[in-house]
Amino acid sequence: MSETPTTSNPRRERPVIAIDGPAGSGKSTLAAHLARRFGFINLETGAMYRALALKAIERDLAFDDEAALLELAEYTRLALEPQADGNRVLLDGVDVSRRVRDADVTAAASRVSVHPGLRAWMVAQQRKLGENGGVVMEGRDIGTAVFPDADVKIFLDAAPEVRGSRRYRQREPEHVKVTEESVLRELRERDERDRNRAESPLRAAPDAVIIDSTAMSLDEVLAAAEDIVRSHIDEAKLH
Repeated sequence: MSETPTTSNPRRERPVIAIDGPAGSGKSTLAAHLARRFGFINLETGAMYRALALKAIERDLAFDDEAALLELAEYTRLALEPQADGNRVLLDGVDVSRRVRDADVTAAASRVSVHPGLRAWMVAQQRKLGENGGVVMEGRDIGTAVFPDADVKIFLDAAPEVRGSRRYRQREPEHVKVTEESVLRELRERDERDRNRAESPLRAAPDAVIIDSTAMSLDEVLAAAEDIVRSHIDEAKLH
C-alpha cells in the first residue's frame, strides 16, 4: 500500500471519497462499508453504466454504435437510491436493481462504457449526484475524471487471478454455466478494455492511495481504508 496527499474542494462541507479499481477488486464491498461506517451515501456509478446497457439490450442497439447510444442516453433517466443493503437502481423510473447484476448486462456495460461521448455524458450525471459531498463514489475513473478534486482517493487493486476467483465465487449460482477459467478470461478482457480505452482509461490518480489486496483479508482491507478516511476527517477538523 502506498500513500500520497490528496487535494480537496474547500467549498464542500462534507468530503467526496473516490474508490477506483479494476473488476473484481472489491470496490462495491469497500464503498458500502465506508458509507455505513462514516454516515455517507454510497453511489455505485458502475450500476449507471449497466442500467444504460440494459436499455440498449432491450432496444436491440449495437454496443459499438456510439451515436445511437448517445441518442438513447439523452432520453434516459438514471437514478440511484441508497438503501441499507446497497443502491436501488432506477431506469426511467423502473427498479432494475437485480437485472443489472446479470452477466449479460455486465458484459454489455463494459462494451458501452468505452465510448468517449457516452462517458462524458455519464460523468456529468455522476458529478450532479456527488457535488454536495458526503458520498463514497466507486467506479473506474472517479478520482481521475468524475472528481479529480475528491477529498480522499483510494485505488483498490489485486492480482487478476485473485480477482477472478472472487468473481467466480460471487457467481456461484451460475457455476453450472461458467468455469473459473472462463470468468478469469472475461475479467482479463475487461481489464484490457478498461485500461486501453481512449477516454478516461482505468488508472490510479497520481494522488490516490493504492491498496493492493492480493495478500490481504477483507478485514485488513476495510481497516486500512477506514484509517485513510479517518486521517482525512481528523485533519480537516484541525483546519
